[in-house]
Amino acid sequence: MPPRRRGSSGYRGVRERPGGTYYAEIRSGDVRLGLGTFGTAHEAARAYDAAAWRLERPPAQMNFRDVFTREQAQSVDPPPRLITDQDRAEHRRQQRRLLIAEEDERAMAAWRRRHPKDVVAERAFWVERMAKRRTERLDRRRLKALAISQCDIVEAGGVSIFGDNDPRWEDIWIDTSDNTSPDEDEDDLE
Repeated sequence: MPPRRRGSSGYRGVRERPGGTYYAEIRSGDVRLGLGTFGTAHEAARAYDAAAWRLERPPAQMNFRDVFTREQAQSVDPPPRLITDQDRAEHRRQQRRLLIAEEDERAMAAWRRRHPKDVVAERAFWVERMAKRRTERLDRRRLKALAISQCDIVEAGGVSIFGDNDPRWEDIWIDTSDNTSPDEDEDDLE
């Protein structure tokens, strides 16, 4: 059987991630064993070799030929990442946030069970509000299209439907001067 091709990193069992880090993995039968993420392809390849030695692979399947024993492979393997106090504090902070979010979900579920009429009223309020916002955006777009068409008519030498001092002209520009976001355009297509 021919040897397996090496990846874009140039090492067997090492893949480059989009962030510029390198991920090492090795297969053992049908199981894919992740060895971790490393800063350089060389470190990831050393980790692959150490795992290959532990799985008793032949030297032909190694990335480096300068290692002849399992002890040597483990000595050149990069040390595991140490967990610092800062990592522990960040983990505790994330756990607290998760617990707060879960408790909030439980409280909201209990509230919904106790007050079903309020839930129905809240949903109706939001449906009505979204419908109103959509019609306001459509009206604003229509007014803006009217104002732009009137400008085009005047520029072409035509006569506008608005007089010189017509307050509707200023109202259209004031009402339509806000830029609409692309999200609003997508909402209206639904």
